[in-house]
Amino acid sequence: MNIHTRELSDMPDRDEAKAALERLRSWAAQATPEEVADLDPAIARLLPGRSLSNYPDLSRDYPDEFKVSDAYKASLPDLQNGPSSLIRGARQQLQHVGISNFRLPIQFHTRDNGDLTLETSVTGTVSLEAGKKGINMSRIMRSFYRHAEKTFSFEVMEAALDDYITDLDTIDARLQMRFSYPAKVQSLRSGLQGYQYYDIAMELVEQDGVRRKFMHLDYIYSSTCPCSLELSEHARQTRGQLATPHSQRSVARLSIEIEGPQILWFEDLIDMARAAVPTETQVMVKREDEQAFAELNAANPIFVEDAARLFCEQLLKDPRIGDFRVVASHQESLHSHDAVSVLTEGETFASDSIDPRMFSSLFHIG
Repeated sequence: MNIHTRELSDMPDRDEAKAALERLRSWAAQATPEEVADLDPAIARLLPGRSLSNYPDLSRDYPDEFKVSDAYKASLPDLQNGPSSLIRGARQQLQHVGISNFRLPIQFHTRDNGDLTLETSVTGTVSLEAGKKGINMSRIMRSFYRHAEKTFSFEVMEAALDDYITDLDTIDARLQMRFSYPAKVQSLRSGLQGYQYYDIAMELVEQDGVRRKFMHLDYIYSSTCPCSLELSEHARQTRGQLATPHSQRSVARLSIEIEGPQILWFEDLIDMARAAVPTETQVMVKREDEQAFAELNAANPIFVEDAARLFCEQLLKDPRIGDFRVVASHQESLHSHDAVSVLTEGETFASDSIDPRMFSSLFHIG
């Protein structure tokens, strides 16, 4: 194969380059800033009044005295809110776009402890129509901060969601608030008290004009294997052999939809979980408490299948709860793997597919 290089005589001369430059300037003068930026942002230098100095001559001192005027702000590029011609990839609707895990102290109403201020992780998203390039992410935070000093409830979350929809000119929106909720619990026999912390999330979703409220709770408990308990007792009775059943720290994630006008408090959902599986991990423990905990576990041995059904039984009793999902993980001390179960009621949480990291997210450390 012969490769022919361009002869020097074929290179454009100065007059030809000047003519090409004028033609490019003529196009850039009629094109939108977005079209110019999409082709090459450097073209803006060719237009009168928009020339930029060469890089080595740019100022390296921060201009403390510089003030932003309205005219200057209007001149700033905003590609994220540009025309549909700038969309990259398929022109499809996005069900969710926004920001996750911006944190701030939020005050919450509680059933038993008055109002509490808790560090809260907030996720706010909206839908994005197929013909729109993007959203202004900072508007989500600005919208939320207008309500951040209020004592939060689902009613306040609805007001924040209204602002999302208005400020970002969208139809669907979602707001989720995650926090660690402290509640005092009493030891089993010694009378001591200590704080148990519960991972809780409040979620408000608007889709197709319908608003729905959700709550999520991670409940941590001890699970004693019924099979191991029976085998241990068999060894004691038949051979006089001391043996202990295996137990492990376990986690259930209860996700529920709240229905009706009645308030469902954080403490209400915690009470339901404790009524279903009373072997909650302990905070303050003396010897009599440790013995009581061993007795409590022996009185309530459960497989992971049992756990899901016991939680389900309690949730079905409460008229404030609609659809729900129970995900249980018994993080085995016998095996090098976990035992897991999933139970759903209604269509909201039903799914043929499981998030690949769902069960690993149930791991809790002390």
